[in-house]
Amino acid sequence: MTVHLDSLDGAVEFILQHTPQTLRMGAPLGIGKPHRLLNALYARLRQDASRPWFLYTALSLDPPQAHAGLEARFLAPFASRHFGDDFPRLDYVQAMKRDALPAHIEIEEFYMQSGALLSSSQAQRRYASLNYTHVARALGDRALNVIVQKVAREPGGSRLSLSCNNDLTQDAVEAVLARGLPRPLLVAEVDPQLPWLGGTAAVDEDYFDAVVTPPGPYPMLFGLPRQPVSDAEYAIGLYASALVRDGGTLQIGIGALADALCHALVLRHTDNAAYRAVLAALDPRIEQHPAVIESGGLDPFEAGLYGCSEMINEGFKRLVETGVIRRKVVDDELLMQRIADGTANLGDQARLQRDGEYLHGAFYLGSPAFYDWLRKLPDDERRAIGMRRIGSVNQIYGGHESLERLQRREARFFNSAMMMTALGAAVSDGLEDGRVVSGVGGQYNFVAMAHALDDARSALMFRAIRDAGGKTHSNVRWNYGHTTIPRHLRDLCINEYGIADLRGRNDEDCVIAMAGITDARFQSGLLEEAQRSRKLRREFVPPAAWTENTPAHLTARLRRFRHDGTLPDYPLGSDFTEVEQRLVKALSWLKSQTTTPLGKVGTVLRAMSAGTADAEAMERMGLRNPAGWGERVEAKLLALGLRETRG
Repeated sequence: MTVHLDSLDGAVEFILQHTPQTLRMGAPLGIGKPHRLLNALYARLRQDASRPWFLYTALSLDPPQAHAGLEARFLAPFASRHFGDDFPRLDYVQAMKRDALPAHIEIEEFYMQSGALLSSSQAQRRYASLNYTHVARALGDRALNVIVQKVAREPGGSRLSLSCNNDLTQDAVEAVLARGLPRPLLVAEVDPQLPWLGGTAAVDEDYFDAVVTPPGPYPMLFGLPRQPVSDAEYAIGLYASALVRDGGTLQIGIGALADALCHALVLRHTDNAAYRAVLAALDPRIEQHPAVIESGGLDPFEAGLYGCSEMINEGFKRLVETGVIRRKVVDDELLMQRIADGTANLGDQARLQRDGEYLHGAFYLGSPAFYDWLRKLPDDERRAIGMRRIGSVNQIYGGHESLERLQRREARFFNSAMMMTALGAAVSDGLEDGRVVSGVGGQYNFVAMAHALDDARSALMFRAIRDAGGKTHSNVRWNYGHTTIPRHLRDLCINEYGIADLRGRNDEDCVIAMAGITDARFQSGLLEEAQRSRKLRREFVPPAAWTENTPAHLTARLRRFRHDGTLPDYPLGSDFTEVEQRLVKALSWLKSQTTTPLGKVGTVLRAMSAGTADAEAMERMGLRNPAGWGERVEAKLLALGLRETRG
């Protein structure tokens, strides 16, 4: 019988009474993690060394914390509005950041909030490098004995939905049972804020041993603030969009690159003339690129796309709303085969439209507006979104390979990398010294799947350059001390300077293709290194067009489309007010100008002659009437940043 509880303390007591002395607990990644329950458990156990606690999880989300000065003035009011003043920060995350977890409590994550735990020895030592599809097996190996998860309750019904996290729970339970171990204790926390999704995400209440419904008020779900999209990111998204075949399958990641790609796909479908004009400005020869020809060209989406991605996010919302995502699939191999053969009858088509789903995911994460969209979906649209297990979404070898091959026709898998090597290896999750920035997640799964499907392609998107320590560095490296995707799985690589098609190429061809999308300032060094390594002929002469691979040329090509609204700063909407959007630009500019001591001094000196401007922005930052020397300097700096980024 399922036990019903109405307090977090009662849930903690239930867990401790029904588990062994050593807790080996699993908790979902992202917003499916019951923050308040985990905090109550941490408060109880951190002083009790007799109860060792091992928590296996990922993506322990923590709202940003501002430093002093202008950053704090901007972030504090925004965070209060966006996350809520009562958002429960995870206590174990705060302890990990200080390397202050008690010795009897260990947190093991297979994916981290990007860059958040680079300085934590405890987090870095306990990171588990796993493909997403291997996590359930690893949890079985760790003899998991309890799982806690946030769930949604069916409106007007009794069922529960795994909702945002149908990725690992059921697979983990089966992995534990397969080892002859007792079924883990399953504890659900009901959150009325969590959108209800049915289908395979729905379970009967008795799937859980205990269901706790704590009293309100209920904190807001963690919302990812939507970020502005730069010229470089737009160029990457536009090039990527040219590789998507109508009637095919789409997987994307998260972040500004994915936002840019989704906006480009929407533009391609809803304003094809403007879309072609932007691409022609980037590269007049783009339609002659072999990979673009292979993908069917630049026309709008007549058949539409089927979305199959481990994470459903903001971009998919826009693609569904505009009709780009609309190709439905059903879990019926014979019917899918008839559709592929062109022999489906009217009854088949009617069933496909009635029962089919056009979007599959294993977890979701986005902005408050995204969650609100999910809550308000009409029933027929909600039924077209299927939350699946990660073993179903991220691979084709989960037991239904022939069906999934039929569903995932003409797939394009888009993921982000930090750096690429000239020979096609990707650096996506870690640094040269071994520290982990984020994690492998599902990237390797999708790259491997692209090679396993006959008509699929994998595309890794990355920015050509990065600024660090006051210097500009190339993200096309000859070599790097860490690899996420090995070079023998090389396929399509995309940055703001174009598309490099590396699939099946020899090493010299790869070097030339990657040099062709390298920032002009770093091409000669890369080519010389390739020649020293005997990977490039000595007589090779780079084409003159490569000299235009510069930020200035890119900005000039896109300027008209940035100004006329074709490429807006926030293509998927913004969580910032109009005033805050101006402040984001100004603060970003100031940050870029003050990365070195000399830069700080020069910027402050320039600021001293800056006049006051943008009274709304000054008011928002509490600097309308600065008091004291420190506030006057901040006001001058802000005025300079606003002036430099105006328009």
